[in-house]
Amino acid sequence: MSARIVNGKKTFIPIENNPEVLSHLAQNLGASSSLRFYDIVDLSDDFLSSIPRPAHSLIFLCSAALFHRARDEEESSMSEYTGCGAQEPVLWFRQTIGHACGLMALLHCLANGEGRKSVPPGSELDTLFQNAVSLPPSPRAGLLYDSQFIERAHMAAAVEGSSVVPSSTDPVGFHYIAFVKDERRHLWELNGSMKGPVDRGVLGEEDLLSRKALDMSIGPFLAAGEDIGASIVALAG
Repeated sequence: MSARIVNGKKTFIPIENNPEVLSHLAQNLGASSSLRFYDIVDLSDDFLSSIPRPAHSLIFLCSAALFHRARDEEESSMSEYTGCGAQEPVLWFRQTIGHACGLMALLHCLANGEGRKSVPPGSELDTLFQNAVSLPPSPRAGLLYDSQFIERAHMAAAVEGSSVVPSSTDPVGFHYIAFVKDERRHLWELNGSMKGPVDRGVLGEEDLLSRKALDMSIGPFLAAGEDIGASIVALAG
């Protein structure tokens, strides 16, 4: 199955935010099988203590309505990100492929922090990341857009979910966001639909499922209102 062109733009089938689908996609991309995905269905200390630690990154899914309540005011004052090069603290991709929000979140988790270690040297994904580092945001986005490797990996995983597979032309009312800890122990919010990466501050020795990290990452979304469709997947390993 291949992507479709919808309103002049390459458009994928959206993926589910669940560990099985994300694990399949990660393996399709060539990531190490040691990387594990965990469904975070409860933020209580008792439940979080059952999840293997440390958690290196989070993939957060929420409704578009909740996202806009939590982020529109901040994003309106942001400048467009123009960074590139190895000196940048994170590798961020602008999203130009339709319905690829989940893919973008996973790529951001694999391209940064501890997740980068799960990408084998010399693999197709490693080569793509290395080629992307020196590119400004627009040509970097084009690198993903034109990649047949990325398209094949995504489309194969998109049909693996437990729910009815949506069409690439169906509207999608959700946002995926990656939260990643970088090598300097800062927490980053990485969303290809925003103007650029956002440094949420120093996390220190805490992992992504610590109370501090949850307050810094999904805390503003929880404060913005309830969302019965929200979900969290943690990456560890």
